[in-house]
Amino acid sequence: MGRSLSLRAPSIYFANHTSHIDFVLLWSVLPARVRERTRPVAASDYWDQGLIRRYMIQRVFHGVLVERVRPDRVRNPIRSMVETLDRGESLILFPEGTRGTGEDLQPFRCGLFHIAAARPDVDLVPVWIHNAGRVMPKGAALPVPLLCSAIFGKPARIDGGEQKPVFLERMRRALLDLSKLSVSSQ
Repeated sequence: MGRSLSLRAPSIYFANHTSHIDFVLLWSVLPARVRERTRPVAASDYWDQGLIRRYMIQRVFHGVLVERVRPDRVRNPIRSMVETLDRGESLILFPEGTRGTGEDLQPFRCGLFHIAAARPDVDLVPVWIHNAGRVMPKGAALPVPLLCSAIFGKPARIDGGEQKPVFLERMRRALLDLSKLSVSSQ
């Protein structure tokens, strides 16, 4: 599993994103009592399409759906995530905002900063997911039977008065540091 795992609720588990199986992998390695109260944050334009996806995200994972397309956005996505934290539930979040190739970590979008600023007492737990992009590559309907891993880093919190660029770079660096552990443990 890795170095440490925050069992405090609520927490935000934030990870690199290379596959639609990422949140399933992260969610599945959490202890059952933590998993029961942990919600993946997912894009409604993808997960609200089709009966199977909609059923999985709403009934199985109880995800927090957010609208990514700004002109059509009805509700502030930060509000939905903060309300989830206020109910004592944790979040799984991918600050890159979209899937990457797995070769490099994309710049973080500002959502993690706004949530951390709204709830500064919430633990922010970095998680490096290794190999999920090969297990279920973009466009694949079914996973390939390969091994994946999730390395949990030390929980952090926003520092009082910390500026957005500094905070986002600090959180991004926490993930990049875990990626080096992933490479060295192979």
